[in-house]
Amino acid sequence: MVEQALQLSQTPPHTVIVKNREEVPGSATDYKASSAAWFDWDELAADASPAEPVSVAATDPLYILYTSGTTGKPKGVVRDNGGHAVALTWSMRNIYDISAGDVWWTASDVGWVVGHSYIVYGPLLAGATTVMYEGKPVGTPDAGAFWRIISEYGVKALFTAPTAIRAVRKADPNADELKKHDISSMKTLFAAGERLDPDTYEWATKVLGRPVVDHWWQTETGWAIAANLRGLDPMPLKAGSPTVPVPGYRVEIVDAEGKPVAHDTEGNIVVRLPLPPGTLTGLWRDDDRYRRSYLDTFPGYYLTGDSGFIDGDGYVFVLGRSDDVINVAGHRLSTGSMEQWSRHIPQSPSAPSSASATNSRGSAPPDTSCSRPVSTSTPRPSARNWWRWSASRSVRSQHSAT
Repeated sequence: MVEQALQLSQTPPHTVIVKNREEVPGSATDYKASSAAWFDWDELAADASPAEPVSVAATDPLYILYTSGTTGKPKGVVRDNGGHAVALTWSMRNIYDISAGDVWWTASDVGWVVGHSYIVYGPLLAGATTVMYEGKPVGTPDAGAFWRIISEYGVKALFTAPTAIRAVRKADPNADELKKHDISSMKTLFAAGERLDPDTYEWATKVLGRPVVDHWWQTETGWAIAANLRGLDPMPLKAGSPTVPVPGYRVEIVDAEGKPVAHDTEGNIVVRLPLPPGTLTGLWRDDDRYRRSYLDTFPGYYLTGDSGFIDGDGYVFVLGRSDDVINVAGHRLSTGSMEQWSRHIPQSPSAPSSASATNSRGSAPPDTSCSRPVSTSTPRPSARNWWRWSASRSVRSQHSAT
């Protein structure tokens, strides 16, 4: 697969390093005719000599990490050295309650921002032990993989994505595998990378009997924008919310014209400038795009690209990307809002929202959100009627807000 990618690439790398696995046939020597030079990891490591550290300026680039490209062409986020180290060191102690000597596990991929920040740099800056795990939450060999690692290594806190939690729930809904392992060392489960839906939050909270803490951030920020500061001042948890803005981030909600909106009113989530340490210093070789993408839309603010609201207690609720909407007769309806309302329906264990085309209104939300019927002993409002009520409510509220 790698060799095929090299052949397709217009700017292929010159070097490929392979770690041979007994379970995977083939080796680096199989590709001597490749356009790139293939090397064996173990052979290189055996002949390697220790390298002395090199002093750099605090403002020198640490790494370039490209975003996923959901908004089009991927953007090369540039991180600096000094601010990044300060932010991650602070976050380990104050957000995650992890200190020197603790065992911390981020079940993620080193290749994206969570892995950069909290598999490698963050825990090592804090003097903690970081667990590096190769495998999936299920099927390696079973849905108890997470609990087994926590038990074997005495993990104090686990950080993973809601998708991983949902995969475990699907494979082991009654948490039978969990009962086979002693996870008494674990104090907290942290989730990020996508919205932690209330159903997943409630299931994990119930089976673990520990705080399940959502927090929200982006590749661009490198660390949490909104979180529950478990090591500094823990706050009550609310399903669907990453809690409140982290010190350094002045989060606000504005309408399409950049005007602040009232509590509990959905709008564009923005952060008042300047940004705190650790966030992006720019885009690699593309200053103009940096300004267009993040700064020009609402002068004086960093545009997160997400939509949501802040409730009366100051809790942030992130509903999805700002452009993830359904246009119904000129009204832009948030799919995140509709999915959130849908989960109140007892017959709806999950709620993906998508548009259907109509001749009169352009698009319309679906008539039902139920992914499967659930028998109940008492009559319930139909999902169809609930959707009609929800959609009409959304049109009215968003029209009034405009």
